[in-house]
Amino acid sequence: MQIDWNLLFTALGLAFVLEGLPYVLFADKLPKYLREIAERGPNALRYMGLTAMSAGVLLVWLMRH
Repeated sequence: MQIDWNLLFTALGLAFVLEGLPYVLFADKLPKYLREIAERGPNALRYMGLTAMSAGVLLVWLMRH
């Protein structure tokens, strides 16, 4: 199996753009939202993370097949 480094770094760059977008668009509201997320507890955070990861894997799988 050969790694397509160009594709990998393109995907990583896109992930950085998508991660940074809320900080630019919602800079005024984000601190309150982040505090609310932090108060939910570890299990809620794990569920949110698992849901986001599952959606990402599904989207990649759909686009690659």
